[in-house]
Amino acid sequence: MKKIKDILLVGTSLLFCIAIYSQEQNIFTRYRYHMNIINPAYVGVDGQTLLTSSLRRQWTGVPNGPESQYISFGTPLANNLAIGLSLENNKTFIEKQGFFGLDISYKLQISRNTDMYFGIKAVADFYEVNFSGLNTYNVFVDPSIQSISRFSPNIGVGTLLKGEGWYATFSVPRVFDLAKVKEKEGVALVYTDLPQMYIGAGMDFDISDNLMLKPSLNWNYIQKSPSILNLTTMFSFNDKFEIGANYSTDNKYAALTTLKVSNRFVFGYAYEMSTIAALARSKNTNEILLQFKF
Repeated sequence: MKKIKDILLVGTSLLFCIAIYSQEQNIFTRYRYHMNIINPAYVGVDGQTLLTSSLRRQWTGVPNGPESQYISFGTPLANNLAIGLSLENNKTFIEKQGFFGLDISYKLQISRNTDMYFGIKAVADFYEVNFSGLNTYNVFVDPSIQSISRFSPNIGVGTLLKGEGWYATFSVPRVFDLAKVKEKEGVALVYTDLPQMYIGAGMDFDISDNLMLKPSLNWNYIQKSPSILNLTTMFSFNDKFEIGANYSTDNKYAALTTLKVSNRFVFGYAYEMSTIAALARSKNTNEILLQFKF
């Protein structure tokens, strides 16, 4: 009986995985440290050269649960230009998807303490469904079960308005639609993944000489799908250590911490939980962030 319950739990969790994860491309919790994944205007901000990577493992109790890797790099050039690279790789059961992007931004100084950044992202999207990973019991190969592999160019755009201790951002990391596969009544169908729009903002408040409050939000809108709002609040101690929490309207909340190991190296960790009972029993999500400043 226990084995049957475990099978039902895994099956239910995978159904949630397919239904929820296929509608989201960028679901990392530490979005404030990884902005040029979704907004090309963010490369080279404040004249910094940054290399950031994230490793995310969702629902650790579910076999073949979602896994994600993100890498972003940005560096300033001459004449208010900056250039960067961004990489996203997602794997869920037999499905793989992601992109490789070249990011370019231009800074326009609006006032003494306020800058406007404009960005464009040249994207190479990839998508793959490997049906050979499924176990079948037919003697002959089912002709309807064939692997799908797609590669398509795309573009993204974004803006960033940044002042002293605050920022506001808007971006569309994929302007064009992307064809994918979804399950409906036991049949695999090709469907269109619509462009996503991101709006974000954040502020830094000095509470004392050694303590800073850093709230931020990130709103993700997809046409014909529920929008998702991420709210994060962090407390920063001596600009060396941060601790805080994140809440997402798609039934997730997380505890976050960041450690500035040195002036060049930052380590971050997030432990995410779900309010959906089936996913909560499937254990939780771990996310690790590494950032290096040149």
